[in-house]
Amino acid sequence: MQLDLPAFELPFFAALLLLLVLARFFGELFERMRQPAMIGEIIAGIILGPSVLNFIHRTEELKVISDLGVFLLVILAGLEINFDDILKSIRGRNIFVSILAFLIPIGSGFLVGQAFHQPVMTTVFIGLCVAITALPVSIRILMDLGKLHTDIGQKIISVAIFDDVLALTILGILLDFKDLDSTYSEVTKMTIWTILKLLLFVSVIIGTYKLIQHFAKRENFLETQLDKLISVLRGKESLFALLFVFILIFATLTESIGLHFIIGSFFASMLLSKKLIGEKNLATFHKTTNSMAMGFLAPIFFAGIGLEFKLGSINNILLLVAILAVSFLSKIIGGYIGGRISLLSHRKSLTLAYGMNARGIMELVIANIAYREGFINVEVFSMLVIMGLVTTLSTPFLLKYSFKRLEKTEVT
Repeated sequence: MQLDLPAFELPFFAALLLLLVLARFFGELFERMRQPAMIGEIIAGIILGPSVLNFIHRTEELKVISDLGVFLLVILAGLEINFDDILKSIRGRNIFVSILAFLIPIGSGFLVGQAFHQPVMTTVFIGLCVAITALPVSIRILMDLGKLHTDIGQKIISVAIFDDVLALTILGILLDFKDLDSTYSEVTKMTIWTILKLLLFVSVIIGTYKLIQHFAKRENFLETQLDKLISVLRGKESLFALLFVFILIFATLTESIGLHFIIGSFFASMLLSKKLIGEKNLATFHKTTNSMAMGFLAPIFFAGIGLEFKLGSINNILLLVAILAVSFLSKIIGGYIGGRISLLSHRKSLTLAYGMNARGIMELVIANIAYREGFINVEVFSMLVIMGLVTTLSTPFLLKYSFKRLEKTEVT
């Protein structure tokens, strides 16, 4: 319930200080409860924002910091993926799990939007947010349970990779539809044009990947050349600066052809493999990026989501219930059917399905972009935030229970 408190504006740095301190406090609290810190950070924003205390509002300065947070979160997600993992997710019978765990949820989310007479683009974004699996959240949950390197754990990760890549690719296409006349001919022309631009960018990525593979055949060649360049440069954190330039080139390329910067950032960070820069350099870059993101920018981004969350805007309770229901059922059903088609046992298929249910980081990134670009209103945005929180909170319990049942079955 929103408290009837007078609105006033804090100076920017005072607001930033209060937001960061409370976000880190609640983030730490949820970490100690073995839950993702982002849940506590969003709650901090809700408390300080219009929904409760009405102390802080989303200013242009906070939006810029949030954009930087999105940028680094997407880079971190990309660093967890390499092209070999993508190939693994579509190899053999794994393709059935990857496709069904995406198509059934996105179709179900779209049907829910249609059933409640939402605009077409709103229904598409509901479907997209329902379909995604949050790769960073899935990795964290599996690590906490000690199941990351199990067969099922690796299958969950490979499917999450497929879902993230496909969802962000679709997002790149959808963002081109802003302010477009919704006539059939205009939509068709824009779809074709956007796909051509996307194919152009993907061809650049594949070409870069092939070039990296070619030089990688010469043992440690690329790593040696990078180390030589860094030794010549006298500035501090030269490795970090060089790799960020590499990512920004691709982010600039996608923006210049009309796609969102996160598409270029995501794919470019996937190219930063051990083959390209070496294991030590990759670990150093990951640590520095992670410190910047998780220590400052990401808490502000997630708290910013809390600032824009408005519980009082949710009037259509039935739509909220439908989104929550379809987010659970469609993902679990899609993962389970895919697992069974892939010849997994009942218990393994169910465990696989539960593991893909967390939305978390990437779903919130997509929902935030959709809201900022005007594709969804504040009511649907708030519903999608609730969906991301509920699915993320419930997944560790479902997975823990399912892994215990699976272990009992295997023992007997």
